[in-house]
Amino acid sequence: MSIEVTVVIAGVGLLIGMAKGGFGPVLGALATPILSQVMPVSQAVATALPLLMIGDVFALRLYWNQWNFRQLQLLIPSAVLGVFLGAYLLTTLPDTLLRPTLGLFSLLIVAYKLVSDRLSVQSYRPHNWHGYVAGGASGFGSAVANAGGPPFTAYMLLQKLDPAIFMGTTTLFFITVNLIKLPSFWLAGLMDDTPILTILVMLPVVFVGSAVGRHFVKSVNPKMFETVMMVLLILASTLLFI
Repeated sequence: MSIEVTVVIAGVGLLIGMAKGGFGPVLGALATPILSQVMPVSQAVATALPLLMIGDVFALRLYWNQWNFRQLQLLIPSAVLGVFLGAYLLTTLPDTLLRPTLGLFSLLIVAYKLVSDRLSVQSYRPHNWHGYVAGGASGFGSAVANAGGPPFTAYMLLQKLDPAIFMGTTTLFFITVNLIKLPSFWLAGLMDDTPILTILVMLPVVFVGSAVGRHFVKSVNPKMFETVMMVLLILASTLLFI
């Protein structure tokens, strides 16, 4: 593996740790688009998965036992189907189609962020099928591009949960989705070219990123930081279309 790829993986591990430490999912959403600049999209998705799972463990410690099982029961079954469908597409679509698909998913994250503040104040009547749709879309987006956050978060914002329960439910949902993705990716052969040893070496990097996130999240202007991250995400997404 080249030094360039190793450096990129280290940088992505740091970003994921910072995202899990408090900077939020927009920062973590940069992981796959950045990795895809130095490797095929399917390999980038598979390489980011263990790093995301390591970050999930750190987040789980922060929100242990603070989740809404009712919402998880609605979301997870359809998310499983979405993961299997997404894993199938990763193994069948050529990279020339996967790159614009990843770019589209990344731009949808930008679009979601532009309207997310309005979702939490909408008049809303919940229905079970809303959870099924959100779960399926999140599982599919997570499998194809590690980008399952927008449909899941949009749905959860409408439920008006306590912030700690919101974060705990989000953490447990994506840990579950990622645990389902791992054997699915393995059986599909997507993990064959994943540099597992390099990723394991990066575990301290994710931990450092998590610590940095926790330490600086209170001192950094969140709006300014989020704007910078959105610009970077748009840039990374645009490169995937070129």
